[in-house]
Amino acid sequence: MGRIIVCRHGNTFDKGDVVTRVGGRTDLPLSTSGQAQAEALSRHFSGTAFRAAYCSPLQRTRETAAAILGARADGPDLTVLPFLTEIDYGPDENVAEEKVVARIGQDALRAWEEDSRVPDGWTVDKAAIHAGWKSLLADASRLPADQRILVVTSNGIARFLPDVVDAVPVGLQPKLKTGAWGEVECNTGTRILSWNERPPV
Repeated sequence: MGRIIVCRHGNTFDKGDVVTRVGGRTDLPLSTSGQAQAEALSRHFSGTAFRAAYCSPLQRTRETAAAILGARADGPDLTVLPFLTEIDYGPDENVAEEKVVARIGQDALRAWEEDSRVPDGWTVDKAAIHAGWKSLLADASRLPADQRILVVTSNGIARFLPDVVDAVPVGLQPKLKTGAWGEVECNTGTRILSWNERPPV
């Protein structure tokens, strides 16, 4: 009855920057505020011993995961899982948000944010993402109750985890904010215990 702690990486933009839609083809490091978010996650989970730790190949997830694991000397090695790489935003990749809205419309963007309905032009392999999450849930279900798996990824991947969890809180919004985390209990069934929690920076 282990658990998965899933975290979204920290910010890649700071106040005053031009914010773009950063997907799997745009490999940005954490910004100054993103580093602070990673450090806040590190403090929050400093008392948690992780059995395994996974992230995507992208700098922003690797840096966030390294900060969390760096809080303890007994942390596991960090393993890269390709399925955790952010989705491909197609023509909206690394494009300013106002231009994204102008292309796809506010309704399409809201449908993505609230219901994970994929706008035209974006590439999202839901089957592969679901399969990746199911595999990690199965791994966690075989662990003792006090064991935890750390997963650091991006919003476009984390938002599909609730799809394959047995018990999800009513009204849960799938989006994870930057620097936020959720927890899934894995036993004979799976259950989201918390979602979109942010430790103080």
